Amino acid sequence: MKGVLLVNLGSPKSPEPKDVKPYLGEFLMDKRVIDMPYLFRALLVKGIILNTRPKKSAAAYKKIWWDEGSPLVVLSQRTHTKVEQKTDIPVVLAMRYGEPSIKQGLDQLYKQGVTDVFMIPLYPQFAMATTETITVLAEELRAKHFPKMTIESLPAFYNKKEYVNALSNSIKSQLQDFNYDHLLFSYHGVPERHIKKSDITKGHCQIDGSCCNTPSPAHDFCYRHQCYMTTKQVVETLGIPSDKYSVSFQSRLGRDKWLDPATDMTVNQLAERGVKNLAVVTPAFVADCLETLEEIGMEAKEEFLHRGGTEFRTIPCLNDNDQWIDALVTWINEWKTK
Repeated sequence: MKGVLLVNLGSPKSPEPKDVKPYLGEFLMDKRVIDMPYLFRALLVKGIILNTRPKKSAAAYKKIWWDEGSPLVVLSQRTHTKVEQKTDIPVVLAMRYGEPSIKQGLDQLYKQGVTDVFMIPLYPQFAMATTETITVLAEELRAKHFPKMTIESLPAFYNKKEYVNALSNSIKSQLQDFNYDHLLFSYHGVPERHIKKSDITKGHCQIDGSCCNTPSPAHDFCYRHQCYMTTKQVVETLGIPSDKYSVSFQSRLGRDKWLDPATDMTVNQLAERGVKNLAVVTPAFVADCLETLEEIGMEAKEEFLHRGGTEFRTIPCLNDNDQWIDALVTWINEWKTK
């Protein structure tokens, strides 16, 4: 019997420090998020970050928390419900961190008699800290607890036409009544070393402005290339001229070299350059979350307006957009009928 496992990032149980702390601990102790040797990672996370950051993060979560719960979880649940209604096989939702866990999701499918699982990591672009950590953990859990199961994962879908069309139409609908001067594509940042670690050729990725445009098998696992290709496909679909959009990367952590340019600096520079009406889209996420609602929708907006901007519009993620739901269902049906 076949079944589907949708997997998103996850969220604390509540926006209180007591719940944010264990969530951050699980997230930051993942060796594919902070890729240091265990002892160094534990010293940094358990010795420093978890003693200082939970209160600050909890305050940020409180700003965006809904009556129903975490926006990311609520929106993922809505997506799950709509997908489930359009398929005739079991569909289960899980989170990489927090609950419902991937193990709980696989167990739920197993109890329904599922032996063949189609897992969809809900990230358009591949990255060590997103797609890879989900697929690796799921396989470890399968081998240990569900040896008779098989799991097939959907690869990064940044270049699938159904996704590109859903994203493009979502952006278009938000810009119809907004006379924007500039559209910023803000992607979640990653350390540059993650890009090079994911390079299966062990030499193509130089992060020099040209490697992402030079065809290579490395692009199947290159987050930077996939972000720029997502942008390229959208602006071509919508006919946006090159002087009206740009790409940046948000949410840095630590002092390591991360992908440039930084979103906060880019937003400030656009305001200082005379851009008055700015729209920001966050295509590394399919569901609105802390990084989109607070970091972009509140912090970046405040900085932009403070520096002379007139209007700032955050374009929502795909969330439970019907065209996005249809894209997921299309991929499920393609897998189901193979």
